[in-house]
Amino acid sequence: MFEGVVHGNVAFMVVATVLVFFMTPGLAFFYGGLVEKKHSLTIMLQIFIAIGIVTLMWIFGGFSMVFGNSFFGVVGNPLQYMGFKDIVFQVNSRYGLTIPFLMFFMYQLMFAIITLPLMTGCIVNRITIGAWLKFLVIWMIIVYFPVAHWVWGNGFLSRMGFVDFAGGTVIHVTAAFSGLATLWVLGPRKVITGKGPFNMGLVAIGAGILLFGWFGFNAGGTLAAAGTTAIVFTNTGVASASGMIVWSLMVYRENGYFSFLDPLIGAVAGLATITPASGYVTPGSALLIGALAGLVCFYAIKIPRKRGWDDVLDVWGVHGVGGFLGTIMIGLLANSLVNHTSAGLDQFLVQLFGACFVAVYSMLVSYCLMRVMDKSSNIRVTTEQIEEGLDKALFKETYGND
Repeated sequence: MFEGVVHGNVAFMVVATVLVFFMTPGLAFFYGGLVEKKHSLTIMLQIFIAIGIVTLMWIFGGFSMVFGNSFFGVVGNPLQYMGFKDIVFQVNSRYGLTIPFLMFFMYQLMFAIITLPLMTGCIVNRITIGAWLKFLVIWMIIVYFPVAHWVWGNGFLSRMGFVDFAGGTVIHVTAAFSGLATLWVLGPRKVITGKGPFNMGLVAIGAGILLFGWFGFNAGGTLAAAGTTAIVFTNTGVASASGMIVWSLMVYRENGYFSFLDPLIGAVAGLATITPASGYVTPGSALLIGALAGLVCFYAIKIPRKRGWDDVLDVWGVHGVGGFLGTIMIGLLANSLVNHTSAGLDQFLVQLFGACFVAVYSMLVSYCLMRVMDKSSNIRVTTEQIEEGLDKALFKETYGND
């Protein structure tokens, strides 16, 4: 049993998996502190509930749809690993020769859990909890599982040579571009008070957890405590730092003063952008990618604002554009000494095609799904519920002593 397993690699993957899991509560705190106090528990619930729902979906078909034997490069066999079949006592040479297949199962589960919760920042104060749960279940089946298979499960994009080390396209592009599409269906919030974040301490804690967990998010992709892990680990840190500083400088240039929140957003932009490229570029290139993230994502968040799309927490500009940018930068900066992928015109075109295809697919499917849900049932919260506070109106709870 577990022949060939290296215990040190298992220990490393346990730590990486826990770090990625910790990012989901971190996201809940980050988003929860950014919204109004009377709505904060609602958005945190939308994020936390994904832990339970996505885990069960992963066990009963989701993992198989991603990593099962491919049907024409489109989706994996949903029955192949259902209910832990052929997972518990096996090692799979394709997905980590020196770790148990079960460890790979758990590590990838954490990516699946956090993906759609990223989108909650787009649709703040729009839909009911029941509608969110329905959207979550269906979206995972028709968007995340197939896209993850295309890229990571020997699907058609990976066969073309498309690469995404830790989820810039699979996670950030799918969630953010899906969020943008849902905005076009739902429209702006019914009530906009203009109040800023209610708890910057909570935001800081959430951001700190995200930055902390992101090292496992990216470095765990090596599936071993190997030399390449040090490069991925370093790339993650330097891109975050350069994104933070460039974003802050852009804010100062435009406003004439610094803020507490903007360096945190810049750091997240740098992290989202380096994620797909973290295992293919050198630290010097990662520094450049982070700086580009601070510049490009800073201007990207202005687009929805100018068009009135009401992307409340700037998910599309930070995560969507960041993930897209980092994906195509692989074609310009990848170094074969890092991970057998070289920059060049062919690689750039493959990366561009894959990122565009996933973005368009995610938008179209999400738009249709939300449109059907909106037409077939009452999914929207009312003006009265928003004014009362969604926490109290939807599930009779409040934050603190309110």
